[in-house]
Amino acid sequence: MRRAARSAARRIRDFVEPEPVGIDLAAVTEADIALHFADGPHKFYQLMPWLAVLRQRPELRVIIVARQPESYEPLTKLTDVPIALVPKFDALMALYDRANFRAVLYVNNSYTNFQSLAFQQAVHIHVNHGESDKICMVSNQAKAYDRVFVAGQAAVDRHAAALAWFDTTHLTRVGRPQLDLVVDNPLTQWDGPTITYAPTWEGEDEANNYTSIDHYGLAIIEAALAQPGARVIYKPHPRIPESDTAAVRSAHQAIVAALKGASSEAGHRVCLNEDILGVIRGTDLFIGDVSSVTLDHLYLRPQAPIMLTDRRSDRERLRADTPVASAASVIDANTLSSLAPDMGRLLTQDPLAAARRSVRDYYFDGLGPGESTQRFWTALEAAMSEHDRAVANLKRVRITAAEVA
Repeated sequence: MRRAARSAARRIRDFVEPEPVGIDLAAVTEADIALHFADGPHKFYQLMPWLAVLRQRPELRVIIVARQPESYEPLTKLTDVPIALVPKFDALMALYDRANFRAVLYVNNSYTNFQSLAFQQAVHIHVNHGESDKICMVSNQAKAYDRVFVAGQAAVDRHAAALAWFDTTHLTRVGRPQLDLVVDNPLTQWDGPTITYAPTWEGEDEANNYTSIDHYGLAIIEAALAQPGARVIYKPHPRIPESDTAAVRSAHQAIVAALKGASSEAGHRVCLNEDILGVIRGTDLFIGDVSSVTLDHLYLRPQAPIMLTDRRSDRERLRADTPVASAASVIDANTLSSLAPDMGRLLTQDPLAAARRSVRDYYFDGLGPGESTQRFWTALEAAMSEHDRAVANLKRVRITAAEVA
């Protein structure tokens, strides 16, 4: 009865119903959540962690709404969640109307998200695909969504500092529910310390380029290999091995060659397909860029030191834009010559341990294991219920206005 009443209250238009691929539109029953994904397979890493979170509530029916044909077949091999391929706007609206979704979730700011936002009867929530201090994490596009779910106070402050005329009450702090998922450590037991280097990719333009691999990557690996008894793990961003940037590809290949050329008994590994969240769980010293992976390490392993890279060698700007820099040893052009001894000291001393725990609370609201998941579901259910009530009120207003007329 509740769903039928909601359906009557929320549906306001009829459609000629072109068929989406993968789902018989006539057979679609009401669903709760559309997970809108407008990109190709190269961005599956943004989508898949959210599928794992949403599967925790099987009573909520989820449909992946794919907008690019090249994504459809690969997705069917990765998940049994229903997938609808709807490149065209009219098919998208027909599916939304038929399923009568309560919420549409977005993992990034792809340009066709704007088409999806035309559907008025669902709450539109941007959940993003990580928490980082990259400039792309704050966009004026945030104003388009009904709600923007962020990790914690650092993200709120980031939006407030960057966006004019933005109402920060649209931000909801939910932590990082993906970090509550059980992910096995793919690394075998090792008697010595494990050093992980996990560079990000070079971004869409220079402003979003935070990778260290072309500037410092090989030097980092060589310094790590020089640490007695240490195991070195290289876990690049999924887009690095096939990068369009020659210097990035070249550095990647050089790193792979260096690790393969090291002692076969030392346990060094190149991890291309392993889950980084599992790798982090076995890491004693993490070396990363300004990226979500570095903050994932901060959340999961606050007891393990961080070395943070800065390709621009601008310490003042780094500290202003990246709070975690205050709790990390910085690798830049000025410190590269002392990289090996600095790394060695961090493996035996940890002067920034208290600072890491403080800055972790700032990014993630002091949440412990499981608490992000609880916040996420509470916030999602509240947003859906509040929006349902608001749409029902609009329906009543329209009926009253029609009666008066």
